[in-house]
Amino acid sequence: QVRLVESGGGSVQAGGSLELSCTTSGNILTFAATGWYRQSPGDQRDLVAEISSGGETNYVDFVKGRFTISRDNAKNTVLLQMNSLKPEDTAIYYCNAQSRYTNVQFWGQGTQVTVSS
Repeated sequence: QVRLVESGGGSVQAGGSLELSCTTSGNILTFAATGWYRQSPGDQRDLVAEISSGGETNYVDFVKGRFTISRDNAKNTVLLQMNSLKPEDTAIYYCNAQSRYTNVQFWGQGTQVTVSS
């Protein structure tokens, strides 16, 4: 069974930084892609950033230049470095992994990020 374990959320003032970490239970390169989504109360869960097994990255416009996604293959970990945080970045952040062979997606438990003005 695939498990994604997240850490690194917390509270920070606007302009601050946080780093989120997600460790997969198996070889992270077996997934087609891993990444981060976020969800605010009443909103849908939206993609923030993702990295393919080949190392290609994709960011949504509202985080470009502020967030960086990376992967440590030896530790089966995907990281999200978040800089210049804004109050509108406040949300629950979820780690995501996409199966290489099916349409199945796996999710972490979520970690709260709160940015105060």
